Amino acid sequence: MASDEPKAKKLKLSEKDEEKKESPTKKSPAKKSPAKLSPNTLFGMGNPLLDISAVVDKDFLDKYTLKPNDQILAEDKHKELFEELVKKFKVEYHAGGATQNSIKIAQWMIQEPHKVGTFFGCIGKDKFGEILKQKSEEAHIEAHYYEQDEEPTGTCAACITGDNRSLVANLAAANCYKKDKHLDLEENWKLVEKAKVYYIAGFFLTVSLESILKVAKHASENNKLFCLNLSAPFICQFFKENLMKVMPYVDVLFGNETEAAAFAKEQDFKTKDIKEIAKKAQALPKENKKRERIVVLTQGKDETVIFSDKVETFPVLKIDSKDIVDTTGAGDAFVGGFLSELVQEKPLAQCVKAAHYAANVIIRRAGCTFPEKPDFN
Repeated sequence: MASDEPKAKKLKLSEKDEEKKESPTKKSPAKKSPAKLSPNTLFGMGNPLLDISAVVDKDFLDKYTLKPNDQILAEDKHKELFEELVKKFKVEYHAGGATQNSIKIAQWMIQEPHKVGTFFGCIGKDKFGEILKQKSEEAHIEAHYYEQDEEPTGTCAACITGDNRSLVANLAAANCYKKDKHLDLEENWKLVEKAKVYYIAGFFLTVSLESILKVAKHASENNKLFCLNLSAPFICQFFKENLMKVMPYVDVLFGNETEAAAFAKEQDFKTKDIKEIAKKAQALPKENKKRERIVVLTQGKDETVIFSDKVETFPVLKIDSKDIVDTTGAGDAFVGGFLSELVQEKPLAQCVKAAHYAANVIIRRAGCTFPEKPDFN
């Protein structure tokens, strides 16, 4: 088993890469640089949302019966909220949604070349859709949106009062992604084939299972890396069937402690111990036997637990509570940091180091935003 360990730790992307590396005609790189990365190496698919954030007043919260610190899905009574927010307050726009955030963070960590990250999702043919396209371009990711006019672009309003953020998400168009109308198109599928690492947040299991399965099977059959996030307890509970249809293709499974607990309960693991949960999740049936599944479970300020061939724990970066501005995007940032090293075939410990760094940067700022350049090596 010991001889297999470097493989598990080094995370080769595909057999073709292995052959290229061993070819004597290929010069070995003199330094560790991300130069070998080419556009479209990392692929993400999910629910694109335009994040609209603004500092509001208590009257605005009261009008829409919002708690100062909360996350909810928009109901009928919130229909006018988004337009009013834009008209009344000074707003900031950012390309959002869990998967898109992670791809955006990975691209930020990588810096060059641009467009290493590709993203697919569904938007509306409207003003917010145009802003979302512009914002994804500014983040240097290659976003190919399926545009339809039945539903408006999905939005997430962040209503800020003091240190509090009340989030109201309206999925709208994000719910309308269609495999046959977008993923199956030849020019789009070519982008999927170019990728070596795939990431999809569990939220997309509520939208298009068939799209996820097509991508997951492609990754498995070509010995590439497919990564999935549990995303939320309700995914583990109410979309368990969809989740378990995808699980055999999952090479890297992400989740936090509450999602892990919900998953363990639904899978009847009969344990609440996070290390045991990681071990049992790792041992679930898997299609591609050429690589062991890696389970990555975060616990907020507590250590991150990873199970590949054995259990390992990694402490997070310490941060003073007074420096924490907003933890909403921490999970997305963690994954983005992890993916940024994974696509470069870095060891597992380096992937986690980058994940912890990215999360530490993001929680010091409002929303899933970041400075111009990372300070990480």
